[in-house]
Amino acid sequence: MRSAQVIDEHFDRSHAISRLTAVDAYEGRMKEIIHALKYDRRRSISPRLSALMRERGKELLGDADCVVPVPLHARREYRRGFNQAYDLALHLGPPVLSLLARVKHTRSQIDLPKHQRQENVREAFAMIDKPSGPSIVVLVDDVSTTGATLESCARVLKAAGIVEVRALTAARVVNARR
Repeated sequence: MRSAQVIDEHFDRSHAISRLTAVDAYEGRMKEIIHALKYDRRRSISPRLSALMRERGKELLGDADCVVPVPLHARREYRRGFNQAYDLALHLGPPVLSLLARVKHTRSQIDLPKHQRQENVREAFAMIDKPSGPSIVVLVDDVSTTGATLESCARVLKAAGIVEVRALTAARVVNARR
């Protein structure tokens, strides 16, 4: 079995996210694990996958005030029965704050080309409650493909006064589709 390919990216100020860390590439065994969690509803995977995220993302999490799971739209969460990002966030260490809501039902990002992903999630998120206190937030999700969803969430958080937004995912797409 190959060892994990930790992905660590730093972004310039044109991005709302300062840094993104992913445990592994979204392929092979990691892709199977995420599909089992998400589509087969094997929520028992979350604690162990979160432990990997916590270990490989310790620099991101170390001085973070909280983690914020990327929200699903209410319809999608109802159909799935849970939000996998929330389940992963629960086991990372810092307090979990559900600061965001997905206010626009969007097409699944997985089937869209890069240029359509940003438009698909434009204005899809809103603050539920303006946070008092947190200045460093780590967004949590299962997979980042182009980063459009994470960036859209981060822009909302920054507009609400969060000083720094980082992102931690279980996997990151590393091929030409991104």
